[in-house]
Amino acid sequence: MVGFDPRAREGGRALSPGEAAVAGSISGFLTRVLINPLDVIKIRFQLQIERLSVSEPAAKYHGITQATNTIFREEGLQAFWKGHIPAQLLSISYGAVQVYKSLWHAVVTMYRKEGPLSFYRGLTPCILAVFPYAGFQFAFYNIFHNIAEWAVTPGQTRKSNVENLVCGSSAGVISKTLTYPLDLLKKRLQVGGFEQAHAAFGQVQSYNGFLDCAYQVAQKEGLRGFFKGLSPSMLKAALSTGLIFFWYELFCDILQLKEGTG
Repeated sequence: MVGFDPRAREGGRALSPGEAAVAGSISGFLTRVLINPLDVIKIRFQLQIERLSVSEPAAKYHGITQATNTIFREEGLQAFWKGHIPAQLLSISYGAVQVYKSLWHAVVTMYRKEGPLSFYRGLTPCILAVFPYAGFQFAFYNIFHNIAEWAVTPGQTRKSNVENLVCGSSAGVISKTLTYPLDLLKKRLQVGGFEQAHAAFGQVQSYNGFLDCAYQVAQKEGLRGFFKGLSPSMLKAALSTGLIFFWYELFCDILQLKEGTG
């Protein structure tokens, strides 16, 4: 992982690839548990065709606080972890699970109604987004670390967990903002064919592929339409990226200390 060099840790040994993998896996799991509610809210915003504004009478959701209260009142606390299992498994059905009762219900319904190809809806914007997002994330993480070392801790070789958290969060926010329109298009396409399932969120719209989806969003919702849900997404990006680096470095420290006392 960028930002972690076990050989640079003072008085420590180099962690094995297996230990680094364990630290990375645990950090990813814990981070997903904590940030899943923000993902649920973000997806509700992304699927809403109406403007996210209190002045829009047809809009069901128009702000993070209002959406949180509405989801909790109508669906209960467990609704904020809808799609958590496929998210942990990195399933492409994550977006669709938001409008179904469970992972199994979503899988069965999608397969019966539209066949195995339905699981690959939104693949084009997903592929287009993953490479620049990862590149931006790691690049900005290193940039912010270099700035921190120059401005805050000159001459210090060991990075603090707080510094990792701040640098990771900042990198996540910038990276997510730059690639966000592709994420919105991906979610719109992923729930295609199941309009009635998310009709309770507001107006529904069908799309005939990636370009048609982009065209309709631009024509009917304007430039702002591509950034619906950006606020919870930025919070999620800041927390998830920051926490991943934070947990990763923390568990690497724990593994080193455990080995040193063993």
